[in-house]
Amino acid sequence: MDIKLTEAEKIKILNSDDIYSIMQRILLREDKIDQNREHFWVIGLETSNRILFIELISLGSINKALAEPMEVFSFALQKRAVSIVLCHNHPSGELKPSGPDKDVTDRLIQVGIIVDTHVIDHLIISDRSYLSFADIGLLEELKLSTKYVPPYILEERMREKATAIAKRNEKVEIAKTMKRANEPLDKIVEFTGLSLEEVKKLRVRKK
Repeated sequence: MDIKLTEAEKIKILNSDDIYSIMQRILLREDKIDQNREHFWVIGLETSNRILFIELISLGSINKALAEPMEVFSFALQKRAVSIVLCHNHPSGELKPSGPDKDVTDRLIQVGIIVDTHVIDHLIISDRSYLSFADIGLLEELKLSTKYVPPYILEERMREKATAIAKRNEKVEIAKTMKRANEPLDKIVEFTGLSLEEVKKLRVRKK
């Protein structure tokens, strides 16, 4: 269900307060929606963080609303959103994220990385207040989770990390060789790409 927005509501999102302001008005005005049930929305954003759309993904029960990745990302990909914000309400007014809230966010974050439409926040809202996963650091914490990362992606990340370590080790060895030869520090920095502090800290034995 695509929520109809006025031009005034298609604002540029600067922070979680902006999102809550829009969602609070939508929650109150959508009289067709049962206010005693959880609703799960997706907010699509342009490159400039201007709102493209707000879509109601599902109507759940008093304490649960489903959010399947296909439903969450299909409209975002059609509309060419560059990022999305997740949002759902807690009719009880309790804003603390539940285990399932964290779990569904974790899953959608990982899917967003794969389809290159990143989840930049998840808001839990009530008619009086809200909680932002990004503001409390929970979004960054969930980004580090590997629970829903496909094995091939994990393997690719490990290869990239190993390659990066190997390249750095190679640069360090080159820097050490140049340092033993009493090359100027600025030349070592320019040649290896290491920082001046990193080069200064390298311990070498003079021949």
